[in-house]
Amino acid sequence: MKTDVRGLQLSTDSDAAVRHIDTAISDFMDYGVGASASLKAALEADPECALAQCFRGYFMMMLEMRSVLPKVQQTVAELDARHAKLTRREQLHIKALKAWGLGDIMGACGAWEEILVDHPHDLLAMKLHHTLTFYTGRSHVMRSVLQSVLGEWNDDTPGYGYVQGMYAYALEECGVYGEAEHWGRQAVERNPGDLWAIHSVAHVLEMQARSKEGSELLSQTIGQWKAKNPFKAHVWWHNALFQLAQGDLDRVLSIYDNELSSVNTDNYVDVSNQASLLKRLALGGADVGERWHKLAEHSKKRIHDHMLPFRDVHFCLALASSGDLETAREHISSMVTFAADRKDWQAEGTRRIVIPLCEALLLIAAEEHGKACDLIWPLRHDFSLIGGSNAQRDLFAQILCDAAVRGKRFTVARSLLGERVRNRTEHKANWTTYADVLSALGETKLAADAAKQGELVTQAGA
Repeated sequence: MKTDVRGLQLSTDSDAAVRHIDTAISDFMDYGVGASASLKAALEADPECALAQCFRGYFMMMLEMRSVLPKVQQTVAELDARHAKLTRREQLHIKALKAWGLGDIMGACGAWEEILVDHPHDLLAMKLHHTLTFYTGRSHVMRSVLQSVLGEWNDDTPGYGYVQGMYAYALEECGVYGEAEHWGRQAVERNPGDLWAIHSVAHVLEMQARSKEGSELLSQTIGQWKAKNPFKAHVWWHNALFQLAQGDLDRVLSIYDNELSSVNTDNYVDVSNQASLLKRLALGGADVGERWHKLAEHSKKRIHDHMLPFRDVHFCLALASSGDLETAREHISSMVTFAADRKDWQAEGTRRIVIPLCEALLLIAAEEHGKACDLIWPLRHDFSLIGGSNAQRDLFAQILCDAAVRGKRFTVARSLLGERVRNRTEHKANWTTYADVLSALGETKLAADAAKQGELVTQAGA
């Protein structure tokens, strides 16, 4: 037995394997590009190291491609054969990998929670739980689990800054913005290269319509992103939202072309960030040209994967927006088949929210906005089942508002925008559209008041 940098036991006799695992975890937390190489070195030092094998399986799952599942299942089988010789913590990591590989995300999260009860310094389990809870839209669970371990960490614990950054994000998603910003800025001060901590502060600024501060924050740290993995594109996405709020559409398109698209490869395309940004631009009246088609070409390859509802809805968004309605319908049909006989979280979210939302996207592409509004309206309080953040899911609220207005569902639009101007008070487009809707309903005085309020606010976006 050896112990890692935080005192956790590993079933290995190789000091080199432990050192490489520590490096891999640190690089993974830092969104660097060297974690896989460090993990490979750990397995070369000890091919039987269970945690290294499990970590490799986690990396395969992070590819979010169904084609990796046989390899993951093989890894689990090999680890299960040595189950009795491993520590309880390692056994639970295997349990988590097995559940994740079977599509049981809740089961995987449950195993990581079991680990953290007895081993609150297991940063790998903490980060994986954090990530998968984020993708299930369960912000209060994310916060609760971090709060349960936070008392065991302090300035002397290696990696404490990463925990601060995760806690900041969990607080932000629960609407505790002041405290979230405090923890996030502490994390950034401790580690200026921690993209998740930077991203957590950016979320606070986005939710509070502090777009100029957001631009300044991200401009200060851009130079440290070059050696980061493709997650940096999501931080650029936040920068683009800040520019969009300030009305600089040319800058937004420049970020899209030069920063978001720059992470694309033959095997990986950043569909979620890129599709959501293009749709926001389109909703604001911008001409996005042929950019949808490249996203649609990649999305065609993923229509049968169904690894996360969040991905599926963005694949369909790209397909529908590009005009490839035939493939979009095939995608929806595949989701219906996938969800038909399953009872897990993914199937429920797919059935209840993703499939009808994707059907609405096809209606919008066919200019049937009223029907699309009627389809999305009953879903609006349950968008969290898609996964992702509040900021990301706000796109679907924007799509619903636009469909209500274009479909002349003016009373629905009045209700939606009446809520929106209070949640996003500083966004001019909300007040302007609200005024137009009130005017269409003959509510002249209220329309004038809304238009006047729109003249006073400083943010251009919705």
